[in-house]
Amino acid sequence: MTVRPIVFFPDQRLRQVAVPVSAFDNALHTLSTDLLDTLRAVAGLGITAPHIGIGLRVTVLDLPQSITPRIYINPEIIWHSQTCAQNDEGSISMPGISAPVLRPTAIKIQYADLHGNMHIEEVSGLHAICLQHEIDQLNGIFWLQKLSSLKRTRLIARYEKRRG
Repeated sequence: MTVRPIVFFPDQRLRQVAVPVSAFDNALHTLSTDLLDTLRAVAGLGITAPHIGIGLRVTVLDLPQSITPRIYINPEIIWHSQTCAQNDEGSISMPGISAPVLRPTAIKIQYADLHGNMHIEEVSGLHAICLQHEIDQLNGIFWLQKLSSLKRTRLIARYEKRRG
């Protein structure tokens, strides 16, 4: 079990666009295992390689309703529903802070598995919300950017106060 250090807000690595994975090798398998171990250590739902300072398009979800964790390599949203809903979101890179974010309730994504095989999957509910959140992170969009500037300023102030 290897738990990697988390990159915390406002680290600029969280604002960088992650590069696509091109080598589907043992290093990728190790990275995905480390991501899962790190995610479980902080009791989160999702994590990306940028959350541990690695600029690759890798995300791992470990959702309560899933039997096994899901690993997505180079995920891209290729469709989203017109129906949207607000859900509380936060980040392992900004612990203790959350706010409602409006997102489509269903999406279709294209991604590769750990062996480089391509898949298309349609998901809804919490699964869709978490994937959108993590894909935003891979695109250099930290979840706070989805909020109004006033709400963002208030949450950052609360976070800074908590960190002391």
